[in-house]
Parts: sequence; structure tokens; C-alpha cells
Amino acid sequence: MRSGRRPACLAAAAIAVAAFLAAGPGVAVGEPVTTPTSPASPAPPPAPGAAAGAAPGAAGGSTPAFGAYLDYGTRGVTRMARLSHWLGGADLRVGHTYLPGDRWSNIEGAPGFLDVWADWRTSEPDRMLVLNVPMMERNEKGVDDDEVRELLRQGATGRFDHHFRALAERLVELNVPDTVLVLGWEMNGITYTHRCGPDPEAWKTYWNRIVTTMRAVPGQKFRFDFTPSRGRDAIPWTRCYPGDATVDIIGMDSYDQPRGMTFDEQVREPYGLQAHVNFAKAHGKPISYPEWGLFRNGDNAEYMRRMLAWMDEHKPVYNTVTDYCPHGVWQCDDNPRSTAVYRSVLFGRTDEPDPAATGKPATPTVPTAPLVPTAPPVPTAPAVPAVPATATEPSADCSPLELGDWVEYWLGGKLCTRLDWFSRGE
Repeated sequence: MRSGRRPACLAAAAIAVAAFLAAGPGVAVGEPVTTPTSPASPAPPPAPGAAAGAAPGAAGGSTPAFGAYLDYGTRGVTRMARLSHWLGGADLRVGHTYLPGDRWSNIEGAPGFLDVWADWRTSEPDRMLVLNVPMMERNEKGVDDDEVRELLRQGATGRFDHHFRALAERLVELNVPDTVLVLGWEMNGITYTHRCGPDPEAWKTYWNRIVTTMRAVPGQKFRFDFTPSRGRDAIPWTRCYPGDATVDIIGMDSYDQPRGMTFDEQVREPYGLQAHVNFAKAHGKPISYPEWGLFRNGDNAEYMRRMLAWMDEHKPVYNTVTDYCPHGVWQCDDNPRSTAVYRSVLFGRTDEPDPAATGKPATPTVPTAPLVPTAPPVPTAPAVPAVPATATEPSADCSPLELGDWVEYWLGGKLCTRLDWFSRGE
């Protein structure tokens, strides 16, 4: 899914935009999220470097590993602890970010960009780092089909192998050789230059070359996640599947769309949720949901409830909700009812044994209060509101500007234009 929240340009461009805005009418800078806390102790994720063909399902217990996409840069890491606190100390074992797809040097993992994520991953042995990897530079530049076809064929002959070798070496150097790589995501659509449709055979050959190249780097334990968007889109995603030898996980990006489509229809549609589960089972692969969340149907609490239940039932290796408007829950005030559902379902969740497997009845996890308080109190999960609440309105004298997280990262927060600038000299 296209989003301005993903990295698409370099720091120099962000600084130039900032300078331009600063020269105009007054601006204000601020960080909207302010609730600090410490992260909960993580529980074990699936074993790193699992071999292709491993039995489907989540490893390390009955609870699927989960997290959220909170920002691609440093703020994404710092917000993990805050989200965990908001969820009553739930174990956020999955960190998810994206490599910028603007130029090859960034796809190789430019110095400084991945370090903070590597530090987060290695600070606890049981965490999981999920990294979306573009297969082409200029990945969101609207490159036409003819050029995409030619680029895919060049990739299939090995022209771009050295870029992916450099990325693999970089990840091993950072001590994150077990990273889950979501390579060429949503290839069945029309958004990205790394799309499959213009030449599926070349695309599959190119994928196989990338995986082979990265697996040849000493010390690597990567898992490669083949992740289309839900539904047919521009081409059936099964036509892009490169083969079991180079795929470790079969994922799906699944948002609440198109408008008016029920969750049951999302399950039953061609190339939908059930087809995804069936396909993965037939190929002996576990599943994942790297991107999911609300979209065309607004604050849809029923979608949120059903999607969470679907993942609990089918036990993906991991899932990460896309947490910004219009998709998200914690960082988006537009979806109060869905937010309450998400929080109530995942509040305090840890990787506990499956009660069905032990024969013991399920009981809610209630934290025991310490004799002497040593930390801020754990927040209480709210009930689901009966009616939608009104979204928070921006300040009357300040209009927020949507510049994308790459710009916001370098500015240190959001920008907004003061509406009273013309009268400040009076």
C-alpha cells in the first residue's frame, strides 16, 4: 500500500523542505506521543533462521508474536515501549521497519539507518526484526510497465545482485542475521516499481537471484517473506510465487477495504484470507500479516474484532498493525471504537501456554500488585464505546502539515502552519 509514512527521500531533501517552510508564515514543531514507560520482558519468537518448509504456525507458544509499524526510524523504536505500556505491559516482540526505496545506496542499508533497529533487536534475545526490502530503486516513482519489464529482466540476469549482497553483509555486521525480510511486498499491485505484473517470469527469477545471493553471505540466518496484498489486485499473486526453495514465510497485507466489503467477504474472496491460509498450508509454509489495519470502511470495530480473532485462530509467525491514520489505533484518534477493541483484546497479552493444550481452563492474566510500588500503575483496558467518539480536532490557530515521516524524522516532529501569522505584527 502506498503511504507517505514510509521513507521515500533523503535527509537533504527533508532539510530543504524544512528550510522552505521556515521561510514562510510561522510554523510550530511538536511530538504528539508523550506517554513514557519501560518495555515488558519479551517472550520467545519463532526460532531464527527456520528452514524453508517448516511446519506452519507460530513457534514458542500459542500467542502469535505481534507488534506494530510505528515509524520507520528512531521514533519507531522509542514508541515500542510506550505502546507496550498502553497495552498493559503486553509483549511487543516484533519490530517492523522499511528500507527507503529511493536509491540503491539506501536499499543496501545506509550507515546509521538500521543501527537503532539492530540495537533494539539485540538488546533482548527473543525479539524479531521485520524489514521490508524494495527490489528496485525509484520504487514509488510511477515507473511505467515497459521500464519495469526491462528492469526485472536485468535483475533476472544478475545486474543488481551486488546491492543485495551488500545489504546481507550489513545485517550480519549489525548482528541481526536472523532478520525477516519482506522482499518485494505487494508485488501483485500497481504501486511499486518492484511489481510482478509486467513480467511474472522475470520477477520470479529475480526474486530467486536475490535470495540466493543473500543466503550465500556467511553467518546469515534470514527468513524471506513473500507478501502480496489481499485479493487479486492487478495480477493473481499465485502467479508471482517464486517457489518453495526460496520462500520461508507466506505473508499477506490485508487492510479493511474496499468500501462496503464485509470481513466474511474478505475471507472468501478469490486470493483472499482463506485462499492465503490454504496456499501456505499446501506449500508447508507458515503465514504472516506484515501490514493490516483499518481503511476504506472507517472506524470498523467489527473488522478489528474479526481480524484479531482470525490471527489467533491461524497463528501467523507474526503480525504488525500499521499504526497511523487512517489504519491505526494507538497513534490515530479517528478510530476510537476499533482502538478500544484492539486494546481490550491485546491488553496484558504475553506468550502463555495454550490452555487447551494443558487441559486447564483459561483464566485472565491479572498482574499482582507489589507490596511497595516500584513503577507507574498499569493502565486499565477500556470498554468498547457504544457509539463512535468525535476525533480530536487540531488547534484552532494551527493547521497540521502532512510531510511524511522521513521529513518529520529530521525535523523532530510534525509541522503546522499558524493561521494567525498575518496579525502577529500588530
